[in-house]
Amino acid sequence: MDVAGDGRTGLSYARNNPYDVLVLDLMLPELDGMQVLEGLREKADRPHVLVLTARDRVEDRVSGLNSGADDYLVKPFAFDELLARIHALVRRRYTEGSSAVTVGALAIDGIRRIATYDGVTIDLTQREYSLLEYLALRRGEVVTRENVEDHIYGVNKLPSSNAVDSAICILRSKLGAGKGLIQTRRGRGYVLEDTPS
Repeated sequence: MDVAGDGRTGLSYARNNPYDVLVLDLMLPELDGMQVLEGLREKADRPHVLVLTARDRVEDRVSGLNSGADDYLVKPFAFDELLARIHALVRRRYTEGSSAVTVGALAIDGIRRIATYDGVTIDLTQREYSLLEYLALRRGEVVTRENVEDHIYGVNKLPSSNAVDSAICILRSKLGAGKGLIQTRRGRGYVLEDTPS
């Protein structure tokens, strides 16, 4: 997760990073939220956008949704509702409405945030779960080390040079019999797939 205090920085982050969801306030300095939405129209693979704002008039909601927002939540809000809406947008983006992702005997429950292999729950830290879920949502696709760094550590935190390799190694170990699901593509990155080539 990355945080921007103004619309110009937020738009720059959103244009240059592969975010799943953007939580956007409409009342931002430099560029307001509506200008950020307009600037995102050019991005081919733009993130889903949840507008989180104090503007509660029907006209504001209609304008935000018509300008490209995928959801609209008015302040004050319940934090659990915000999380549920973000999870729904991620599911919509990757799993077409399903909260579960399966890759062979590996099952990931995005609502309960647990992973199982052959029905046995895998003991994962929050970061390990995020990494496994990130790979599973992109199953069959090569994910670069930079993609993993951006997703897990964010643009403001620089991991050690071998942090991603170490995290993958630990994840493979915890997958046990399913450790072969995560393949290394030398010089390219990692891929999670049921039938490794």
